[in-house]
Amino acid sequence: MRHARRRIVRRGTQLAAVGGLLLGGLMVTQALASEPSTAQMSGGTTAQTASRTGSTLVSRIGTSRTAGSWVASDGKPVVAVTDKAAAAEVTAAGARAKMVRHSMDQLKSATKALSSAPKVAGTAWSVDYRTNQVVVQADSTVSASDWSKMTKLADGIGDVVHMERTQGKFTTRVNGAQPIFSTGGRCSAGFNVTNGQSEFILTAGHCGPGGSLWFSDNTGRTQVGRTVTSEFPGEGDFSLIRYENGQQTPGENVVAIGGGRGVRITAAGDPVVGEKVFRSGSTSGLRDGEVTALNATVNYPEGSVTGLIQTTVCAEPGDSGGPLFSEGIALGVTSGGSGDCQSGGTTFFQPVTKAMATLGVQLTGQPQASAGATAQTSGASAPAAPASQGAAIAPGSADPGAAAPGAVQQVGSADTAESFLSRLTDPRNIGPGMLVIAGSLVALAATRYIRTEQERNAYRRAYSGTWG
Repeated sequence: MRHARRRIVRRGTQLAAVGGLLLGGLMVTQALASEPSTAQMSGGTTAQTASRTGSTLVSRIGTSRTAGSWVASDGKPVVAVTDKAAAAEVTAAGARAKMVRHSMDQLKSATKALSSAPKVAGTAWSVDYRTNQVVVQADSTVSASDWSKMTKLADGIGDVVHMERTQGKFTTRVNGAQPIFSTGGRCSAGFNVTNGQSEFILTAGHCGPGGSLWFSDNTGRTQVGRTVTSEFPGEGDFSLIRYENGQQTPGENVVAIGGGRGVRITAAGDPVVGEKVFRSGSTSGLRDGEVTALNATVNYPEGSVTGLIQTTVCAEPGDSGGPLFSEGIALGVTSGGSGDCQSGGTTFFQPVTKAMATLGVQLTGQPQASAGATAQTSGASAPAAPASQGAAIAPGSADPGAAAPGAVQQVGSADTAESFLSRLTDPRNIGPGMLVIAGSLVALAATRYIRTEQERNAYRRAYSGTWG
């Protein structure tokens, strides 16, 4: 009976150890699959390379015979063309050609006709390269009468325009990475930028007009800075918050993505249709999706905004101004959209390259621009004000210079029990899985050792009487 119990205990220990190995392996696999690391975001680099090929072909052939380019799901560049000769040229260059009816000139003519008509709040339009149409969306606030007027306008333009209703409402997202607060509501900090003299937060323009005072907490005790220039509505949705004197200079950009971690940002660029992108916000955290259109126009209740990036990434109130990025490349700041992160929806972003060019600033940590580039920045003659801890860099963050572009790294204090518990229970952390695997291997080794010792002792007891 004693031997039977021992066998049961040994067998149970072995099964538990094997199960631990399988569980640990599954945890590690899940962590690697969910991590927004360089490997997962490699589509950004592939998309940029493919985009250059497509853009070069569009520029060479011309907008009267092409209708945009995008990146297919397999990473290949696709160029929309209107004739066989253009298709042959695209194929010879190593890209994929798609025959379409409408050229880019015709698509732009349709958007111009829409823009010249009276604006209807709750509508948005953009050129969908893949369907070769101008897609007009109307949210739930658009009345039947306004919808009928828009439909008649679209019919007059022709079948190049496609009308569709969408759920939710097109609204700005006031209320990212780190939260910032003002009397107008809560937004998310976007990217740290500089004009060579002062440091700023680049965020959404609708978050607050010039003169708005911002705090890093909702009690109003810790002042971050003040909005010095803002564009909204109009030809963009962006603003600059100048840091107050005495703040710690971040030196680099690290976007907080939750769990005490961040992604290092090393450059700014333009997105590509079909590219996988990530957004971080103080309300809904890290989310991903795909770029579906560029140069979108959105008619918010406050007015129309043009030149936006359209995506499938979700966003919620409070995410406004938060960063859009891919593999360490800053792409945009959150403007607004429809839906939420439960039901999904469409979200629009202000391109950072356009905003920075207009404002005469660049990402913190990048080579400084010429002295004349700051002419359009409000308050550019003010003394240098080091950047705050609370924008794209979290308090207590490690030196981001040690991380590769787009790499996920630890930011914030790593010594508290709360942060340790959050990391331990985070399904994207491979540490717990590795601990389970190591423990299971130790259990297997211990079981084998115990069994060997038990058999050796049994042998000794059986034959000890014959020993001299």
